Amino acid sequence: MTTDLLLLRGMRAEVADSWQRSAAAGVVPDRVEAPVTVGEGDLAAVREAHPLARVFPLLDDVLGQAVRECEAVMAIGDADGQLLWVCGSTAVLREAEKIGFVAGSNWDERLAGTNAPGLALATGRPSTITRAEHFRSSVRRWSCAATPIHDPSTAQVIGVLDVTGGDQVAVPQTMAMVRTAARLAEAELARERIVPRATARPGTGLLVHVEGLGRSDALVTVDDGRGRPTTLRLSPRHSEILVLLASAPSGLTGDELSVLLYDQEETAPSTLRAELNRMRGLLGEQLLASRPYRLTGRVTTDWTAVEAQLAAGDLRSAVRGYRGPLLPRSSAPGIERVRGDLEAGLRQALVRSRQADLMAAWTRSAWGRDDYEMWSAQREVVGRTSPMLPLIEGQLARLDRELG
Repeated sequence: MTTDLLLLRGMRAEVADSWQRSAAAGVVPDRVEAPVTVGEGDLAAVREAHPLARVFPLLDDVLGQAVRECEAVMAIGDADGQLLWVCGSTAVLREAEKIGFVAGSNWDERLAGTNAPGLALATGRPSTITRAEHFRSSVRRWSCAATPIHDPSTAQVIGVLDVTGGDQVAVPQTMAMVRTAARLAEAELARERIVPRATARPGTGLLVHVEGLGRSDALVTVDDGRGRPTTLRLSPRHSEILVLLASAPSGLTGDELSVLLYDQEETAPSTLRAELNRMRGLLGEQLLASRPYRLTGRVTTDWTAVEAQLAAGDLRSAVRGYRGPLLPRSSAPGIERVRGDLEAGLRQALVRSRQADLMAAWTRSAWGRDDYEMWSAQREVVGRTSPMLPLIEGQLARLDRELG
């Protein structure tokens, strides 16, 4: 390890930072293969459920064919660093297998050391890693270029696109191709509305979809069934009102809404009415009814979808759909209650599941990285020979130091 860390001298700053993170996570430089976190039996289902499955044929056509011709591989991974598709010629794929660059393997830099897909996910920016910049010695004859892929509606990272090969990859043109392909994929995803328009028929009322998980401001999509859905990003206060109303199908009186909205403030009823009038002006008269205040039409939300998946026992889909705490910056009492109930239910289900990969998805997230109980539960589940164990013990040691 000392010899490898000496190589930090003269490295690009972002690469040196990645090396430090890799070392702190317990990655072993002479480990040959990356860990596999999605088994062959689960791979097909994980692929099918991922939004990038809809654009995989496009990416394979635009970029996959080109990399086959230049003796490289194209890989598409999820936001956790798990490779879902790895494409290339048979000979190159066989070589890539020797370092564990296969579908189902995880190239998060905290598990596989510094690499382009892992760095792109860690920084949220396009990244290129060449030869000796890799943390693990077995990967240092390869070069790679990767860029995040974003959900066009929320701007959140949903995956990563990578090209890995020999020295021919380490040229600016490769990154240009990768970025272009990723933008094409995002444009294709943008064409598909979040709201299931097939169920919105003329004459059956509005279809409303609200997103609030992992967002400081809610996103609402309104479809009147005429093929022209409208998406709006609301202010923080209007986001709180919308989430509270979406969570109360029967509606709320002005007094009830005020109690849920304001944190023990003496707020005049006229203040709430003014907010609701402004909100009605944004969303339209037909969407927001009064006496009691309620949303009209058929309302779906991303947080109630997670609740439904939990209730149905579909924990894997619930974890995948949970993009973070509900309106995390809000201190409104009603929002804190809905947010806390959902998070507690999901955490309890994860701990009871004893599924290490789902626990790892939680602890790799921004909201779960300091969850001591989840790290401890994960340590109990993985075996003594698991490549995840050094990472888990390293994070528990960090939390012990920070929490005293």
